[in-house]
Amino acid sequence: MYALSMVADTILQDGSPFDFSVVMHFVNILSSRTPAELNGCQFLVYKSFGDVIGSYSKWLSSSKSNIKPLLLFCASGISKSISSNSCSVALRKLCEDASSFIHEPPILDILFWISEGMGEGNLRIEDEEEIISAITHALCSILDKELRKTSLARLLCSSYSAVEKIIDIDRDELLRQNSSAYAQALNIAVRGLHRMGALFSHLAMSITSGLIDDDTISVLFGIFWPLLEKLTQSSHMENTSLSTAACRSLSSAIHSCGQHFQILLPKILECLSMNFLLYQRHDCFLRTAANMIEEFGHKEEYSVVCVRTIETFSSAASLSNLNSSYTCDQEPDLIEAYANFTSAFIRCCPKEAIVASRSLLELSFQKAAICSTAMHQGAALVAISYMSCFFDASLTDVLESPECPSDESRGAVLVQILARCGEGLMFNVFYALLGVSALSRVHKSATMLQKLAALCSLCERTMWKGILCWDSLCGWLQTTVSSLSSEYLRQGEAELIIPLWLKVLQDAASDYLHSRTGDNCRNHPGYMQGKGGRTLKRVIRDFAESHRNVPTPYIDSRWSCRQQLS
Repeated sequence: MYALSMVADTILQDGSPFDFSVVMHFVNILSSRTPAELNGCQFLVYKSFGDVIGSYSKWLSSSKSNIKPLLLFCASGISKSISSNSCSVALRKLCEDASSFIHEPPILDILFWISEGMGEGNLRIEDEEEIISAITHALCSILDKELRKTSLARLLCSSYSAVEKIIDIDRDELLRQNSSAYAQALNIAVRGLHRMGALFSHLAMSITSGLIDDDTISVLFGIFWPLLEKLTQSSHMENTSLSTAACRSLSSAIHSCGQHFQILLPKILECLSMNFLLYQRHDCFLRTAANMIEEFGHKEEYSVVCVRTIETFSSAASLSNLNSSYTCDQEPDLIEAYANFTSAFIRCCPKEAIVASRSLLELSFQKAAICSTAMHQGAALVAISYMSCFFDASLTDVLESPECPSDESRGAVLVQILARCGEGLMFNVFYALLGVSALSRVHKSATMLQKLAALCSLCERTMWKGILCWDSLCGWLQTTVSSLSSEYLRQGEAELIIPLWLKVLQDAASDYLHSRTGDNCRNHPGYMQGKGGRTLKRVIRDFAESHRNVPTPYIDSRWSCRQQLS
């Protein structure tokens, strides 16, 4: 069987008839055995046969008589860890290739038997998700609308009871005091939530292709949301695994049932933000709120809700404490989630929300500048990406409206923030390029500086000059370089850096703006374009390489904002 699976590509490409009768003979024998009759060695055989079924599923499933024994075989093999992965993959391929036979009651009964048997928690979560995705794919292909709707609802309900049990524990203090029973209930609930998320994730693809109607979505939404609402209001959300699984399934459901969640946006965002205040190390609440903002934040009627959400998140002590590179190194996941949320806020929310949140956005930009100096590579890179998002939005608004708009526009708010924070940004960028971890930041730092230079150059030519101009950039660079101590720069190096960097920044700005105008916008993404952009990246890389052995500085908010405070 192993040899047969290894030559599958060759046999399938050849296309010659192949006799699978021996394979099906063994499948019938193995699938008829009870679990008690199977031992470890036979499950190794199951694994090998599972690989073969997955490799040749299209040929094996072409005969209707093969479908039932193949599914029964996969159901038996899934139950043991040795063969669960190969049999779950085989099940997925069978469901994809035999979709025309799935609607028959005996076949549906086997699929539901498989899904309802996963409540015992014997499988890896990844295998459970694979199985649910496979069954969801098969059910979505059912032509009869009513049967398809009831089948998907039944599949969702097979995971419902696992989550419902953990909610009932709130009313049973004795059970909660039993740590072993409570841990088991939590584990089962987490698995149930992951299966629900897998169902909605696969459902999103079927909705896009038009296979699922709105009535079916309404039924599934009516099952899912009341349960999740109760769960998010319970004290069980303190558990990191449970809250992460709940948020993940909610995000998947939002992508699938978008319009049904729209009316619940205020309630969901309030729930997420209040849970974050209670459990401030759970970054999943920030990530799910970002998904909600991306889906519905553009609607003006929700501006107040979005502002209230960013205010609540920003008031959390865990975010307020992100004021030093050391702290940022301790919370990389929180930084990533916070940066993703604020990026979504800037990109998706209407101007009224941006204007009302200007002070919070300025604070978030300052924190990102500090985080860019963190030793943790992921935290530093996501902070730089967030600041690049600021520049993207600002450049778009200035290009669209060369005449300086009122203070109540998104562009004016963002450019004013950049004008106030520019010196702190330049200071932190230089320190981010010092030490052993600097080389990983070269590309993103160069891209961000190219956008900053482009914005200053563009404002210089327009009515925006009163807020931001090329002299602003020159002043920030000169102040930053002159403030670097001899510990970080060699003698005479400061006098060389300023004219060199200003020249390459000017050339890179011209290349970027050229790529954003006229037909060039369609041909170039606008990042590191032309000789100027490449030269800027090379200069920054040379600086980082020549200063990789200097001691890594410790940066906090007092250092990065020292000039503004003085």
